[in-house]
Amino acid sequence: MKKKLIAITTLCSHYEIEISFIDALYKTGLIQIVIIEEDQFIDQDQISDLEKMIRLHHELNVNIEGIDVVFNLLEKEKELREELKALKNKLRVYEND
Repeated sequence: MKKKLIAITTLCSHYEIEISFIDALYKTGLIQIVIIEEDQFIDQDQISDLEKMIRLHHELNVNIEGIDVVFNLLEKEKELREELKALKNKLRVYEND
């Protein structure tokens, strides 16, 4: 399956952000960058998260470390929801007996 890649320079221009912001997100591990022939790209699947990070940074003045904390907490919440759902499904098996 071929992935749709978007140039970092295009994103920076569109969202009016600095390349250094994208670089900081990459160094923190919040986004993945693909390098092809010295040009940097981001997968379109990451755009939604990137937009959230941009809003956190610009609208709420959250720094890169804060964005990292927020996204780690959101990931943990997602894992806990999935675990709760699995446990509820197991419980239903016993309730139906």
